[in-house]
Amino acid sequence: MFDKRVTVFMGHYGSGKTFVSVNYALALAKLGKIVSIYDLDIVNPYFRTVDAKKRLSEGGVELVVSPFAQTNVDIPAMNAKSYQMIDDKSRYAVADIGGDDRGALALGRFAGKIKEENNYDALLVLNKFRPETRDINGALEIINEIERTGKLPFTGIVNNANLGKETTADDIISGFQFAEELSKITGLPIKFTAVSKDLINDKIKNLDKILPIDPIKYGDWL
Repeated sequence: MFDKRVTVFMGHYGSGKTFVSVNYALALAKLGKIVSIYDLDIVNPYFRTVDAKKRLSEGGVELVVSPFAQTNVDIPAMNAKSYQMIDDKSRYAVADIGGDDRGALALGRFAGKIKEENNYDALLVLNKFRPETRDINGALEIINEIERTGKLPFTGIVNNANLGKETTADDIISGFQFAEELSKITGLPIKFTAVSKDLINDKIKNLDKILPIDPIKYGDWL
């Protein structure tokens, strides 16, 4: 965790990519890194990194997002500054990619350069409680869809098992066990588990690596 210059978070809708991306970028900044977070979700989502712009700014993280973010314009558009992600090697880059294969389209134009630098993680954000990834076959299908379109192979898995406000520590453990099963089949390591700060207990602390998540509700961080 935190050892690659470029970290790309991908997964299906509702997996929690944005929550993980924002908290990961803020954690990098706390380590003294120069960090930019790139919202490459060109498919209009429910929650975007731009919704956390105030908190990101306070945490010293630069936000690069579509010029049409927080408008009623629903067309694929990308900030020209997004190319800084591959051109500016002095900055750590965190990228939030849209769900499924359509959302991964934006990544395709950067994939070649990212692979050429070879200093990246492409992480599947996995929530076993989402309908599309509640079983191994569903998770494998999502992996194949995104890799085919985004042209960037996954390098690891993030366990982000949650049921919103109903989440318990046992749910997190169950999600980790599911991620372990997927890891054995794919050969992808579990990079870390994302856990809401108020759920971290002795059970959770036994997991290998933890990224504490600040609970976010839509509009909270505007």
